[in-house]
Amino acid sequence: MTETTTLDEQKARELEEKFDAEIRFRPLGPVAGWLAAAALFSLSAFHYYTAGFGLLREVTHRGVHMAFVLALIFLVFSGRRGDTKLYGSSLWRPAGIPLYDWAFMAAAVVSTLYVPWIFHDLAFRVGNPLPVDVAMGTLLILVLLEATRRSMGWPLPVIAVIVMLYALYGRYAPGMLVHPGASWPSVVNHLYLTSQGIYGLPVGVVATYVFHFVLFGVLATRMGLGQLFIDMATALAGRYSGGPAKVAVVSSALMGTITGSSIANAVTTGALTIPAMIRIGYKRHFAAAVEAAASTGGQITPPIMGAAAFLMIEFLGIPYTHIMIAALVPAFMHFFGVLMQVHFEAKRRGLRGLTKEEMPQIWKVLRRDWPTLFPLFVLIGILMNGYTPYLAAFWGITLCILVGLLNPRNRLSVRDVLEGFVTGAKYALAVGAAAATVGIIIGVVTLTGVSFKVAYMVTSTASGWATAMEPYIPFGLMSVAGLTLLMTLLLTAVVCIVMGTGVPTTANYLIMVAVTAPILALLGVEPIVAHFFVFYYGILADITPPVALCAYATAGIANSNPFSTGNTAFRLSMGKALVPFVFVFSPSMLIMVQNFSLSEFLLSTYGCVLGITALSAAFSDYLADRLWWWERMLLAFAAILLVAPELTTTIVGTLIFLPVALRPLLRKRDAVAEPA
Repeated sequence: MTETTTLDEQKARELEEKFDAEIRFRPLGPVAGWLAAAALFSLSAFHYYTAGFGLLREVTHRGVHMAFVLALIFLVFSGRRGDTKLYGSSLWRPAGIPLYDWAFMAAAVVSTLYVPWIFHDLAFRVGNPLPVDVAMGTLLILVLLEATRRSMGWPLPVIAVIVMLYALYGRYAPGMLVHPGASWPSVVNHLYLTSQGIYGLPVGVVATYVFHFVLFGVLATRMGLGQLFIDMATALAGRYSGGPAKVAVVSSALMGTITGSSIANAVTTGALTIPAMIRIGYKRHFAAAVEAAASTGGQITPPIMGAAAFLMIEFLGIPYTHIMIAALVPAFMHFFGVLMQVHFEAKRRGLRGLTKEEMPQIWKVLRRDWPTLFPLFVLIGILMNGYTPYLAAFWGITLCILVGLLNPRNRLSVRDVLEGFVTGAKYALAVGAAAATVGIIIGVVTLTGVSFKVAYMVTSTASGWATAMEPYIPFGLMSVAGLTLLMTLLLTAVVCIVMGTGVPTTANYLIMVAVTAPILALLGVEPIVAHFFVFYYGILADITPPVALCAYATAGIANSNPFSTGNTAFRLSMGKALVPFVFVFSPSMLIMVQNFSLSEFLLSTYGCVLGITALSAAFSDYLADRLWWWERMLLAFAAILLVAPELTTTIVGTLIFLPVALRPLLRKRDAVAEPA
């Protein structure tokens, strides 16, 4: 490994820790370090074993998982942000860890394991908690809020506190939001002793599915699968105009199959692709934006999507294969949109591709590293055959270990495997705490019934707006019902993006689904469609200024302006912003819907491809040649018509697009024929 590569990897790790609060760990001394490593390895080993040989009783499995997660957060995350000092051992700091953190660890273990311990008579205490139950529940809520603050920042704990205050003092709420209010024992009873709160679905999914795929992604990357994807993308796309940018898009799409983290994806591939893009002539902010936009696609790319995809399994009660199939076309549209803008930008600026000397040969890459693909193919095969995701992850992890230990090309040592288990557990800590905290929010929603009140308020507002706008819609293209749905979707999208500026994608998805799923259900939207809409717009927050953490991370690699990078990344991701509206109005795009229609699927897919091409050309000021300003306006208008999944609008959009697209081609033909 060269010194330059080492420096790139070091910078990538620093940027990942800087912008991703979930892995901002504090330095540990020898004793605390060994203790943390042993506990982290034990957590991974526990999940690996139960995935392959059988899960524990539900509440016990979740309790053991949370006990490990919360205790470890107080061990590896500092109570003060930015505290990087390594402390020595003393009376008040055993092993260099403050005494109050040891107290937090003990409180976390006792309060989380208390519910599994009293499980045998839990049915008699739900609704009538003992004072010790209330005390233990209160202790866990306090510990959980602090653990989430340390690992994720303030926004999510603040939201949890606000909703608990609403549960307690709802009689003072305004308008329709008013409710009688609940006592603290009844709130604790609902959040602590039932499966509707902290021990609910979010924690169950993280403990049963998400943790295993995080571990698989870490081990797959360590054994060389990530590097294989980058080499394959370079060999396939590097030769074309603006090659490094296309490599960034393709490699991020491939990396997205094994990692659900936008920031991790961005810094892993961006450390190589961003300097290459700058070297051939892309502007710094554009190069960083390309990597950021492409990397956010990782969470929507099958087979291993973000944690929210696994939550959908439990919410919707459908197999994971259905989620994977439903995600295929929308994921393609996102990467297609980024790729088209990258292509037009390269053509407009006359940028070159990579030379043969700068690219690996695809057959050499596959011949050298094909064993690293084996775990991924086996994992996909097990999923497609209807087995549980955690069993698929078990065999994927097992094969990663075997291939890593036996592959002569990139052989791992036993120490590397052990470190992979430790790192995988570290990466899963923050999402574990967030899931439990979101359980508080969902518990209050179910306790107070506020989601139905919000649904009525939003649909009433959207209906009023739609009635006012309907007379101004030309040719009656949309009815009042259609406009009401459109206004509701716009409100939902804005709230998702705003929430996503301070709340991680998984937590954002859980909160928004709890609140907005009833809203969209009132308007006749299928559950899987509603969940995908919220999922997509929650992810889009990673590249939406003013808080666009993925874009800021890539801006750090490119030394570009973070705000300009975020704006450009959002523009490059317009495909991802448009497609959710398309599949709400044309559900057949997701394939796995109740009334799938092939004609509707083909029409919406055709309209999306052509509409994204038109919009990309309008943004890039290029379509086979430079465009006049009025041509760009026409293309933008055509794009809006094309993505509207109606036959009439698609035909009109096509008729507008074709003359604009043919004009530069005819001009080029005339220019070539004129000298003759």
